[in-house]
Amino acid sequence: MKVRRFRAQYSTRMRLTPYGAAGTVTGSCHLVEEQGYRLLLDCGAYQGSDEEKNGLPFGFDPKTVDAVVLSHAHIDHIGRLPMLVRQGYPGKVYATEPTLLFLPVLLQDSLKLMEEERERLKRKGKEVPPLPWDESDLNELMGRLEALPFHQTRVFGPLSVRLDHAGHLPGSGFIRVDSKDRRLVFSGDLGHKHKDVLPDPEYPPAAQLTLSEGTYGDRNHRPFEETLKEFAEVLKKTFSKRGKVFIPSFALERTQEILYSIREMEEKKALPVVPVYVDSPMADRISDIYPKVKEYFSPEARALYAKGTDPFSTARLDYTKSVEESKALNELDGPLVIIAGSGMISGGRILHHLRHGLPSPNNALVVVGYQPRGGIGARLIEGADEIHIMGRAIPVRARTHTLGGFSGHAGQDELLDWNKDQTKVALVHGELEKLHALGKLLSERGKKTWVAQWGVPVEV
Repeated sequence: MKVRRFRAQYSTRMRLTPYGAAGTVTGSCHLVEEQGYRLLLDCGAYQGSDEEKNGLPFGFDPKTVDAVVLSHAHIDHIGRLPMLVRQGYPGKVYATEPTLLFLPVLLQDSLKLMEEERERLKRKGKEVPPLPWDESDLNELMGRLEALPFHQTRVFGPLSVRLDHAGHLPGSGFIRVDSKDRRLVFSGDLGHKHKDVLPDPEYPPAAQLTLSEGTYGDRNHRPFEETLKEFAEVLKKTFSKRGKVFIPSFALERTQEILYSIREMEEKKALPVVPVYVDSPMADRISDIYPKVKEYFSPEARALYAKGTDPFSTARLDYTKSVEESKALNELDGPLVIIAGSGMISGGRILHHLRHGLPSPNNALVVVGYQPRGGIGARLIEGADEIHIMGRAIPVRARTHTLGGFSGHAGQDELLDWNKDQTKVALVHGELEKLHALGKLLSERGKKTWVAQWGVPVEV
């Protein structure tokens, strides 16, 4: 990568400026500067109610950024990379091998969704905004990717960077940025400990500044063993009524973890074998990548691969390919399981299944991930007896179960523990009340803590 001369007009001491996920959950994007060198940590899209922010300027000139390092492959951490390239970013993008394999799958799906939304607006005769990026920008990005393995230090101008395991996705990491006398640690997204599929997050060294996520800063998750027990009970009870279990799930990581758990229950005879349908073409593509990155899984998952068992395949597993196959699932009788996107119930095939399935008291909805405030998922968790899907009022008679233990994010105690050796902690990636709750507890433990603000620089 060609590195420009350090720009004297910028800070000569390491400085961090958040340009996303500041007081919100999504849009992770943080600029590190030292001696004129500019390093961007993540470049994510906004999701949910903040989605309209994706068309706004970055807050910095992409042409002046020297390098980008990614924590992991979720869209809220990578989704605006092609837009960064379109607007003149000249450099490379560095990440672990799994992140580089997952990245094109997720970005291609994101582009497909944007194009489908434009077609929908055209059909309705509404104004169609220009795409913030297109396939040519994505292709250009793909030529800029370079691997940054775990536990290896890479020099970027006056900075050195290292990735350590974050336990959130295969290949997810927290990022350590060092200069001559300063250290910044960025958590990325930290995983929930003691789960079956991924290694636990590693701990960071003490730093002058830590940028920590706080998605679940206001509460803990149930122990994972209790979550699995409740999951088995929900499945068995629904199957006994010949009902359907609907699981809205993210295509990357959560879908595979659900499959891992069902397979394990089947093998232990704790659950009858029923058809399991993954109604997500993207999840199908992700699952094809999983054997290529098996070294990034837990010892238990790697051992299953070693003896020839696919850890993420149930006895009667089927992936739907077409829209017609997806629609046909609604005509099938239970018992069965349908895992479909989107994980936040904000779109995708899960909406069609809920429209058909929520009116039956024999069915169950199992929520295994974060649901944004005001969304369909949040209203179902709150006990709504009617919701609107695609303009239709749908009576809710199916039971809704929330299994927070499947969360891919660390709970409150885990976040406090991960930050135990830090002295200054800026909080990002969370709703404000959750960040304030976590910040209060960190302050009580003697740490200088605040909620990071968009565009407000902090000296490291």
